[in-house]
Amino acid sequence: MSTQVSSSAQALFQGRLCARFFAWVCLFGVLAAFAELIDPRLLDPSHRHFIFLIGAIGMWRYGNATMHYLRGMYFLHWRFPRMRRAVEAMGEAALPSQMFMVVTSFRIPTHTTFKVYRSVFQEVQRLPVPCTVIASIVEKADENFIKQIMRDEVRGRDDIKLVIIRARGTGKRDGLAHAFRALSRQMPLEDAVVGVVDGDTMMLPGCVENAVKFFAYLPSVGGITTNEFCEVEGGKLMREWHALRFVQRHINMCSMALSRRVLTMTGRLSFFRASVMTEPGFIKDVEADFLQHWRLGRFQFLTGDDKSSWFSLMRAGWDTFYVPDSNTLTVEHPPDRNFFRATRQLMFRWYGNSLRQNFRTTRLLGLRQLGLFTMYVLYDQRVSMWTSLLGLVTSVAAGLMFGIEFLLVYLFWVLLSRSLVTLLLLFAQHPVDPLYPLVLYYNQIVGSAMKVYALFHMDQQSWTRQKTTLDRSTEGFDMALNRWSSKTMLASSIALFLGAVAMLLTLSQL
Repeated sequence: MSTQVSSSAQALFQGRLCARFFAWVCLFGVLAAFAELIDPRLLDPSHRHFIFLIGAIGMWRYGNATMHYLRGMYFLHWRFPRMRRAVEAMGEAALPSQMFMVVTSFRIPTHTTFKVYRSVFQEVQRLPVPCTVIASIVEKADENFIKQIMRDEVRGRDDIKLVIIRARGTGKRDGLAHAFRALSRQMPLEDAVVGVVDGDTMMLPGCVENAVKFFAYLPSVGGITTNEFCEVEGGKLMREWHALRFVQRHINMCSMALSRRVLTMTGRLSFFRASVMTEPGFIKDVEADFLQHWRLGRFQFLTGDDKSSWFSLMRAGWDTFYVPDSNTLTVEHPPDRNFFRATRQLMFRWYGNSLRQNFRTTRLLGLRQLGLFTMYVLYDQRVSMWTSLLGLVTSVAAGLMFGIEFLLVYLFWVLLSRSLVTLLLLFAQHPVDPLYPLVLYYNQIVGSAMKVYALFHMDQQSWTRQKTTLDRSTEGFDMALNRWSSKTMLASSIALFLGAVAMLLTLSQL
C-alpha cells in the first residue's frame, strides 16, 4: 500500500514538473514571437520616441527595485548567516528566561485552529524555558478545543501554562488588547519575550527558538518579525498570487533588516520584548490607534494592528529586525471566490494600512528616528503608485497617436522584464512559477490603482474576514463632505497625471 502511495506521489510530482517546464517554454516562445514583431529602429537610443522605452523614470524605478534586491540578497546570503553563527555560539545564554505566546482566534475554521494551536504547543514543548500560552478567543467551544490540544501535545512540562481570555468579538485590536493586559498581570521577567500569533498561522519546527535568540544578540531590537510561506484555500491563480506576495515580502524584509528598520511587525507572527508589550502606551496604540488627517479629521484605525505596534516601537526608540530562517505557514482564506474581487479587497486593506501609517510616521518621527534610507523608502511609496502606472498609460497613448508598434514594444518589455525578475526570485529561497511574470504585472497595475484610490479614501476600512467596518453613520454633513472631497481630489489627481503624460508625449516630439 505504501509503495502505491509513494508511486502516486512521485507521478504527481513529475506531472507538475513537466507542466511547469512546458509553461516556461510557452512563455519564452511568446517572448520570441514579440521580438520578431518589433521594428529594431524603435530600440535605437537616437530615435525620437526612445524616451517611452528607456526613460529616466523607468531607470529610477528599476534602480529602486535593484537596490532592494541587492540589499536583500546581501543580508540573506552573507550578513545574516554570520549573525546566525554568532547567536548560536552564545548557546543557551541567548534564550530568554521566560516565554509567552499570545494567540488570537476569531472566525477561524476548526481544522485550521487545530493545526495552529498544535504547532504552538509543539514549539513551546521544544523550547527549554517556562512558557505561558495566552489564547484570546470568542467562542466557548474554542476554549474546550484548545485545552484538549494542549493535553495531547504537552507532556512532562509543568512549566507550560494556558491562559484563556474571552474577547467580545468586536475586532482583532480589542482581542489583542485584552490579551496584552492579561500578559501584564502575569508579571513577566525583564528579559522575557512574547510571541504574537494570528489564528491562521502555523509555526514550523524551530521557528520560535530561531527568532527569540536574537533579542540577546541585538539589545537595541524591540521587535522581530518572521518569514512566511502560505497554504491557500483557492484556485491556482490565487495560490500563485499569494506565493508571489510572500517572495516579494521576503526580499523587502531582508533589505530593511539590513538597516534594522523593518516597516511592519507582521500580525501573523512577531516577537516582542515583554517589557515593551506591558507598557500602557503600547497597549493603547494597538487597541485604539488613530490618524489625525488634515481633511478627513480624526478617525480610528480599524485594521493595521501590525503597523501600530511597529509605530509604537519606533516612537520609543527601538530597532526592528527580520529573521529569515524563522518560518511560518499561513492558511490563507480569500475573502471572495472571484480572483479579481478578492485581490482588490485585500490590496485595498493592505495598501490603506501602509499609507495611513506612512503619512503619520514621516510627520511625527522624521529623519532622526527613522534614518535616511527608511525615510526615502517611505516617501518613495507615495510616488511609486503613479510612476508604476506611467508606462502603461504613456504606451497606450503613444500607440493611439503614433502607431500600434509602441504598444507592442511596451508589452514585449513588460513580459521580458518580469520574466527576468521571476528568475532572480529563485535566489530568495522561495519557489517560483511561470505565472509570476503575469502576476507581477497585475500587482503593479491593479495594485497601483488601489493605492491611488486608498490615498484619497484613508478613512474607508474593513476587515476581510470579520466583515466589520467603522461606524460613520452619525457624522451627517461632515461624512458627506468628506466623501465628495475625496472624489473631487481623486478626479483632480488623475487629471494632473494625464496632463503629465501629455506633456511627456509632447516633449518626445521636440
